[in-house]
Parts: sequence; structure tokens; C-alpha cells
Amino acid sequence: MRVVRFIPAVLSLLVLGAHFLRQGQTLLLVISLGLIGLVAVPRRWALRVLQAALVLGAVEWIRALLVLSRVRAEMAMPATRMTIILAAVALFTAASAFVVPARRR
Repeated sequence: MRVVRFIPAVLSLLVLGAHFLRQGQTLLLVISLGLIGLVAVPRRWALRVLQAALVLGAVEWIRALLVLSRVRAEMAMPATRMTIILAAVALFTAASAFVVPARRR
């Protein structure tokens, strides 16, 4: 059952990695995928690194939301659907940081 609590964190890191791949940021893609391995490390520091990465990932989604909203506004394009989707992804990523199990050595 404990493994199930890591699923949101893994999904968030995979989606974040896809975002970095789309942006052409290969190093950040590799880091995002590498952080998935921390799920298997039963140490408190690994949990904290994973949580920090997920919070930073949520910040990145908010940054992307603001940048893309500005671009769409300049082009007079609708941005409501994009805003809802990216806000939901940012919220899911942030929530993933607090769902991971806290019992570690």
C-alpha cells in the first residue's frame, strides 16, 4: 500500500520531465527522471530532496502558466482552458510533495 502513495510523485516527475523535454532542457529532463529513483531510497534526506523537487516543479508550472498567459494575451488568444489545465498540474505537483510517505530512517 505504501507504493501507491508514491504514484502521484512519480507521475508529477514524469510530466515535469516531458515539460523539460519540450523546452529542450535535457539536463533538467535527466534530473527529473533521476529523481524518480529517490522513491526507492529509504532515507529522510531522499524524502526531503523529492519533496523540494516537487515544490520547485510546481513553481515551474506556475512560471510557465504566467509566461504562456502573457504570450496568449499579446496574441489576443483565449487562455482560460490553458490556465485551468496548468493550474491543475501545478496544484497536483505541489500536492504530490505532501502525499509521499514520511516514515524514513
